[in-house]
Amino acid sequence: MPTAVMSQDYETGSRILRMAIIDSRGKTPDWAVIIKDGIVGAWPVCLGYIAIGLAFGVIAQKAGFSPLEIGLMSILVYAGSAQFIGISMLSAGAGAIPIIITTFTINLRHILMSSSLSTFMRNLGTGKLSLFAYGVTDESFALNIVKFREGDWDWRRALVLNHASNLTWIISTVAGGLGGRFIPAGALGIDYALVAMFLCLLVFQLRGGLYVTVAVIAGVLAVTLSLLLPGNSYIVIASVVAATLGVFLKRSKFFARTERET
Repeated sequence: MPTAVMSQDYETGSRILRMAIIDSRGKTPDWAVIIKDGIVGAWPVCLGYIAIGLAFGVIAQKAGFSPLEIGLMSILVYAGSAQFIGISMLSAGAGAIPIIITTFTINLRHILMSSSLSTFMRNLGTGKLSLFAYGVTDESFALNIVKFREGDWDWRRALVLNHASNLTWIISTVAGGLGGRFIPAGALGIDYALVAMFLCLLVFQLRGGLYVTVAVIAGVLAVTLSLLLPGNSYIVIASVVAATLGVFLKRSKFFARTERET
């Protein structure tokens, strides 16, 4: 959940920036180590993507999509929730404009995630930023932001993590499309895989009472607003409100004392 970590301190970002400057002055990065670190860091997302990707492939195959079309959608869109909704709307005969507007609204939360990651991406060129931005998802964001805050992480490892996850997603969705005729929809509990993965990622980010408090606020707000507002705007609203409250709570005496003690 992006809201649990939106109140970033810039000290960690400065440390990452200094690492990038050192590399730019002639130190050749060890890509073998970088790729290994990125892949190892990506494994929680990859495990979840296998199950979710298979589920999406099965659903898309049963909706009449070929493995090639499924693979192209995973490459060009690469957004699990948007792909599920897109398949559903296409199957219902919806036009291109409603699908584009719906998926755009759903993915507005990427503005929040990207703004959090921008602290650690300063001085990167447009090409590198674009390549990195393509691979940002809820899950890769959750892992990268934690690792950036721990300090021993840079944009290269984050890039490998993003695209290892991306490759896993593409392969899994195509595999689901190929095997969809043999797998009943909803079999083996694969329809619960997305929820389970998000819960796992949330637990990774709960590093203290402040994070738990912000996560609870965001969850309660999201559920409440979902009952009052149409569409998926409640996700962005709950995230912004909870993140803003998190900033003020972090400055309060109670949480400031708690962080010092931990």
